[in-house]
Amino acid sequence: MARRDDIDRFYGLLDDLERRVGGTRKLKNCTGYMDWPDRGVYFFLEPGETRDSTDQSRVTRVGTHAVSAGSSTSLWDRLKQHYGTGSGSSDHAHGGAHRGSVYRKRVGEAIIEKHALHDDYPDWDERWSGIDRERSEVRDEEYILERRVSTYVREQPFLWVNLDDEPSADSDRAYLERNVIALLSNFEERPIDPRRGEWLGRYSRSREIRKSGLWNVNHVDERYDGGVLDLLENAVGETTPP
Repeated sequence: MARRDDIDRFYGLLDDLERRVGGTRKLKNCTGYMDWPDRGVYFFLEPGETRDSTDQSRVTRVGTHAVSAGSSTSLWDRLKQHYGTGSGSSDHAHGGAHRGSVYRKRVGEAIIEKHALHDDYPDWDERWSGIDRERSEVRDEEYILERRVSTYVREQPFLWVNLDDEPSADSDRAYLERNVIALLSNFEERPIDPRRGEWLGRYSRSREIRKSGLWNVNHVDERYDGGVLDLLENAVGETTPP
């Protein structure tokens, strides 16, 4: 019951956060000109995925940025990687670069599995260093799937908290990300808020994604520290609309 109580408290804090920032956002409506905090943690919520006891949207990905010492990556920098390319990209408008966004990579993998597109995208899982062909040829080949990924990701409502500490693996942001993932994960746990049968993540090649119910692989098999909710509560109180 302790984990369920903590999950209930977590979602209560998300409700507070949503009211505080004036509602969730979608990447399709966001730009870098908005007043994003320099550093923070974000929570993507899946349309149609709700908690088992309420109609509250369920979190399906947790992420942060700049957890390596010396990193200057901002919150919007990371969100922009998930967003992909805009309409001004002459060659691949509304596509993206999944090799720079694990979220995009995992969504693309699931689309490939769901629709049996393996022959169409043979290099999707490969790093550039493992591909012998010209990058431009591979990008052209993968463009249609990158667009499908962009459409999916940009429709996911999300929330964020301002948490501006120095980049480090021991930062509050890394602690918050790691422990919220562990809290929400159903990996080898009694399922709380079970995932719907049509959730795209069920087609993932990753057992961690399929079993956890999150578009996360790291930390899904770890134990969480309940103190993370006090940190989140404080961060919610410091977050303002962009």
